[in-house]
Amino acid sequence: MTGDGPQSRAGALACQSEPLVGYFAPLPPARTGVADYAAALLADLRERGHVEVAPRSCDIALYHLGNNAAHAAIYRRTIEQPGVVVLHDAVLNHFYLGRLGEAAYAEEFVYNYGEWSRSLAHELWRGRAASAADSRYFDFPMLRRAVENAMAVVVHNPAAAQIVRRHSARARIVEIPHLFVAPQLPPQYEVLRFRERLGVPAGAFLFGVFGYLRETKRLMQVLDAFSIVRRELPQAMLLVAGDFASTDLERASAPLLDGPGIRRLPYLPDTDFWLAASAVDACINLRYPGAGETSGITIRLMGIGKPVLVTESLECERVPEGAVVRVAHGAAERQSLCAHMILLTSMSDVATAIGRRGAEHIQSRHRVNLAGSLYWYLLCECCASSPSAPQRSAPRRGSRP
Repeated sequence: MTGDGPQSRAGALACQSEPLVGYFAPLPPARTGVADYAAALLADLRERGHVEVAPRSCDIALYHLGNNAAHAAIYRRTIEQPGVVVLHDAVLNHFYLGRLGEAAYAEEFVYNYGEWSRSLAHELWRGRAASAADSRYFDFPMLRRAVENAMAVVVHNPAAAQIVRRHSARARIVEIPHLFVAPQLPPQYEVLRFRERLGVPAGAFLFGVFGYLRETKRLMQVLDAFSIVRRELPQAMLLVAGDFASTDLERASAPLLDGPGIRRLPYLPDTDFWLAASAVDACINLRYPGAGETSGITIRLMGIGKPVLVTESLECERVPEGAVVRVAHGAAERQSLCAHMILLTSMSDVATAIGRRGAEHIQSRHRVNLAGSLYWYLLCECCASSPSAPQRSAPRRGSRP
C-alpha cells in the first residue's frame, strides 16, 4: 500500500472490535471486470471478518464505483452514507452523461469546476455522442462529489491518485494494487486444440485483444498496425475476443476484422477466457485516453506469464521495466506498436522473458490475499476512527493476517 495507508499494527488494533462491513458492488453474473474483482475481494474479506452484501445498515461501507449505470444505486448511497470508496475508474463523466439531463449535467460540472465551466458543460453535453473517444471528457473526470466526503478513497495506481487529488485536497487516498487471483489453467492439450480450432498454424505467434471493445482500447489502431506486421511476418496472427460497446466502432472495424490472420470471438465466460488467454502468445491491451483505471485483463494476462502491450502512462508507473511492453501514444503510436509486435513475433525468447518478469511482479505485489489484508486493515481503521464506531465485537470468521 502506498499513500496515506493504515499500518498493520493500527489495523490489527482496530479489528479487536470487529465491524460489520457493508459491501456494495456489482457482482457476477454481471459481465464487468469490476464484478469479477469485487467477487474475488469479497471472498477474501469474508475469511477475515463479518461482511454482508448491500445490508440496510452496517458499521463501515465499502463502495465499488465505476463509470457506468451499473453503479447508480451504489453512487447514491456513497453520497448519502459516506464510507470507503474504491474507484475502479477515476473518470465519472460518462456516468453522469448516462443518467443526467443537460441542465443537471451542467450543474454537476459547475459543482466540480466552477461557474467558468458552465458553457463548456453544455458544449460537452451536446457533443456527448463523441464522448467515448474525445479526450475532453477524460480531462474533466467530475469526481468531487464522490470523493470529498469519503472516509478513504482506494485507487489502484498513481494516475488515479493524482486525479482524485485534483478534485479534493482533503481526500484520504490509499493506493492498493489491483488484485490477482491465480486461476486453474487448462491443460496444454486443450490449449493446442483451441489453437487448432481457430486455425492457428504451428509456429504462429498469436496476439490477443480481450474484453469490452471500446474506442479507448484503440482497436482500429491495433488492426491497422497488425495489417502492417502481417505483411512483413505472415506467422503473426491476431485474436479479437469480446463484445463491442459501440455499434459505430463495430461497423467501422468490420472490414478490418475480415483481414488475413485475424480471428474473432464474442464475449468469453470465465472458463473460455482462460483457455483463450492461455492460447495467445501476447496480449495487446492499450488505453487512450486513460481513465485512471488499472486493467484487470492486463493483471490477469501478466499473472499467467503472458507479455502484455500497454499504453505508456502513469497508470502503469508501478510496473518495472521489462515486465510489460510500453507503447507510445499520440503520433508515435503506430510506429511503436508495429515495432514491438515485430520484435515479439520475431524473438520468442524476448516474449518469454517479458512474460516471466511480469508474472514475478504480479506475484510479489498483486496477490489477492495481499490486497485483502490492506483493505481489511483500512476498513477496521476507518471504522475505529468514526464517531459511530461499533461498541460490540462481532464473531470472527477468519484469522488470516
